[in-house]
Amino acid sequence: MRYEVSHRTRFRYARPVRFSRCNLRLRPIAWEGQVVEDPVILVDPPTPLGPVRDNGYAVNVDRLLIDRPASEVVIESRFRVTVDRPAPQVEVGDPSVAAVGAAARASRDLGATGPANYLFASPLIASDADITAWCAKDLDPDRGIVEAVFALARRITDEFRYDGDATEADTPPAEAFAKRHGVCQDFAQIMIAGLRGCGVPAAYVSGYLRTIPPPGRARLVGADATHAWVLAWCGPDRGWLGFDPTNACMMASDHIVTAVGRDYADVAPIGGIFLGGGRQKIDVSVDVAPID
Repeated sequence: MRYEVSHRTRFRYARPVRFSRCNLRLRPIAWEGQVVEDPVILVDPPTPLGPVRDNGYAVNVDRLLIDRPASEVVIESRFRVTVDRPAPQVEVGDPSVAAVGAAARASRDLGATGPANYLFASPLIASDADITAWCAKDLDPDRGIVEAVFALARRITDEFRYDGDATEADTPPAEAFAKRHGVCQDFAQIMIAGLRGCGVPAAYVSGYLRTIPPPGRARLVGADATHAWVLAWCGPDRGWLGFDPTNACMMASDHIVTAVGRDYADVAPIGGIFLGGGRQKIDVSVDVAPID
């Protein structure tokens, strides 16, 4: 499937900001099963972007610096991407949950996707005994890794309720777990906490998901959104596979990977500081349009 993606963020300030510095994580990374074409980031007022040193994870980072007064800032990412990624299947020879954990602990790969980087707690995903115990019901050490992790993703979909008003971007996984409702970010971070607690390397994915309108209705331009799901390292042979606990499915051709990190803090599309400006209003419009 080939898509054209637009992600537009508009900041409006009650009074002009005097200075702003942001890290933009909007240019999608190269990842298995997808080929990105012509990525561009447009800024109004026009402002050059500077590269940022590699942060150690699978993320493209651009630095935006605005050093003159502005009452409004618009940032838009545009790109085309071809995704050819069949949904992974459970295989007879899949390693067990215990074998994957042992292989991850023995790995000496400290690169951006090395499994050891994703075994432990991270700034936004703390270790949690209650989450680990709940997730361990699916992650029996002798169970095949792909079957086990997919069972956990399905159980999160079944037992948690999607509620866009229940949590904020900085809500800890333990709080969302106690409420049993939240959004894709919460479900992904709960699943990651449980996988790590059971010894399975797990990463947070920021990206986009193709949405299909109800029968008889036209697709609404700009009504899509960013999405979050989980990558679990399933051993040296199967590598990183994607699991979507919001939708009880595997990462396939409807999922577009933008960035991969330990948690939301590593991959947030826009993050930074501004001086002045008073109150601010943020409007986000995302469009994921099939073009074939």
